[in-house]
Amino acid sequence: MIRAGALLLVLLLGSCATLPPKGCPAGQERLRTAQLFFGHTAADQPRVTDRDFRRFVDEELTTRFPDGLTVLDGGGQWKGAENRRIREASKVVLIVLPKAGDPQDRLAAVKAAYKTRFKQDSELLVTPPACVSF
Repeated sequence: MIRAGALLLVLLLGSCATLPPKGCPAGQERLRTAQLFFGHTAADQPRVTDRDFRRFVDEELTTRFPDGLTVLDGGGQWKGAENRRIREASKVVLIVLPKAGDPQDRLAAVKAAYKTRFKQDSELLVTPPACVSF
């Protein structure tokens, strides 16, 4: 839990430095994006494989966000309980959130499904504003 809090603080501080201007350039509109960070290891659990993650994307993410998303390979690190650095492979999912409606329930359901399916402690969600063109 400490690692999730530390990672959240770093990401929040970093996202503050990159907020888009109040107005967007011509041809773009201001929307929010969702950035989901999914770790691939958990204590006493096998590593989440690429095949496992693709199935999760198909069953949980695509059904809730059918308009599209992007999946990137990532890696993270945090200081573990024994004060040692722990590194972990991860997947980062980027979604441009729809203009209408509130997607928070769908995002929470995705996070809960990942935690349950892969026995994870926590998954990080960041929803910064962005200037977007389609």
